[in-house]
Amino acid sequence: MLNFLKKNAALIWAKKHVQKTEEFKKNAEENQAKLLLSLINRAKKTLFGRTYDFENIKSVEDFQAKVPVADYEDLKPYIEKVKRGQRDILWTETPEYFAKTSGTTSGSKYIPISKEGMPFQVKGAQSALFHYIAKKNNADFVGGKMIFLQGSPELEEVFGIKTGRLSGIVAHHIPNYLQKNRLPSWETNLIDDWETKVDKIVEETEKENMTLISGIPPWLIMYFEKLIEKNGKKIKQIFPNLQLIVTGGVNYEPYREKMEELLGDKVDIVQTFPASEGFFAFQDDYTKEGLLLLTNHGIFYEFIPLEQYGKPDAQRLTLKDIELNKDYALILTTNSGLWAYSIGDVVRFIDKNPHRILVSGRTKHFTSAFGEHVIAFEVEEAVKATVEKLSAQITEFHLAPQVNPEEGLPYHEWFIEFEKEPENLDLFKNELDDQLRKRNTYYDDLISGNILQKLHISTLKKNAFQEYAKSEGKLGGQNKIPRLANDRKIAAILEVYKK
Repeated sequence: MLNFLKKNAALIWAKKHVQKTEEFKKNAEENQAKLLLSLINRAKKTLFGRTYDFENIKSVEDFQAKVPVADYEDLKPYIEKVKRGQRDILWTETPEYFAKTSGTTSGSKYIPISKEGMPFQVKGAQSALFHYIAKKNNADFVGGKMIFLQGSPELEEVFGIKTGRLSGIVAHHIPNYLQKNRLPSWETNLIDDWETKVDKIVEETEKENMTLISGIPPWLIMYFEKLIEKNGKKIKQIFPNLQLIVTGGVNYEPYREKMEELLGDKVDIVQTFPASEGFFAFQDDYTKEGLLLLTNHGIFYEFIPLEQYGKPDAQRLTLKDIELNKDYALILTTNSGLWAYSIGDVVRFIDKNPHRILVSGRTKHFTSAFGEHVIAFEVEEAVKATVEKLSAQITEFHLAPQVNPEEGLPYHEWFIEFEKEPENLDLFKNELDDQLRKRNTYYDDLISGNILQKLHISTLKKNAFQEYAKSEGKLGGQNKIPRLANDRKIAAILEVYKK
């Protein structure tokens, strides 16, 4: 009876929530400009506000003229002041949290999350679930157990500011109505070693009525494989009432075939786009491609055309200026004190009514040793088309340029761990090359002009990428292995895993 009431209540809440979101979907462009000016007004007297003359910013154009695009290195001097306990530096209050992330150039990054910014991290996830329930017209999953594969919720203090991984911070804000159904246990979530943690999660969950599972695809796969190895059954046989998987962090499509095989039967998928800097988007219609951009969550968005990114005169566009099916570097101004901040993600709009995006890559993850500027979205789409056509299955891959081969022209080298190898690897290689040429005209020109030879494939041993991640201390949590590189640093390590 209690579960019946919970399901009905969830369905009513979900439909009301979706109705309330119609306003921000319709008026996103206008509301974004208002939001920016309200953030500017709030922060006029901060150190950053005084430095960049917020007092005289009256429009989006004023803001773009006065406040330069920044990365973490640019904001680091301000964040260091905040870490030392100084007030009114980037925002009008001391951050409630620092989300600690791994930085490639800065060591650990400390991303401020304000008291008013934190609720949006939870509301984004809640809204994703409410949209799913309303679209599905079914809330059966709320009656079962739910698992969130995440980092440790244990937080340290940096000058009185609670600090930890975003997923660990969010664990402290899970609504009470979900806590009773939530797994794994708090003690298990505190385990640092990812393999030990996953083994313990398997032990705690394998006999439970799991109805919702959340995590990034590589670690969901690791969890599912351990369950199958222990039980000798597909996931839907182990968890017959599993209804929904919520995922984010990386593009789900390259993992879809592998996930479907492990699941063994249909499970609905909802994709999300969270980060330490904010919860940006989610799949508001699980039956369609694209993530709804959350324009009412305390974040003002700008978009730099990818081909201009990093140039001093690069255009800074707002929602009213964007074009469909074009790649943009995502720039954020937030109610936690990030100003014109380049997060490093690349997005592509597929709809303007409402604004829906795909995450198409990272500004630092590309292959352009020869001027081709191949991005993640292009290679992932090429992989998807190739495996569908030739019935192969890929666990993971990494693409790196080979600029100085021992003989012949330079080429792209693909390090691929196959779950199911193609019957004819040469045929697969040629098809993959053709699919990439269709999606990137610069790469096509380099092949046609005999500047590059066709791509090479180096097949890797089973679990190669897990072993690589483990060797680098990046196994588990929200760690992701870059699929593209413009050098051979990762490639050099993967060499040892070749078959």
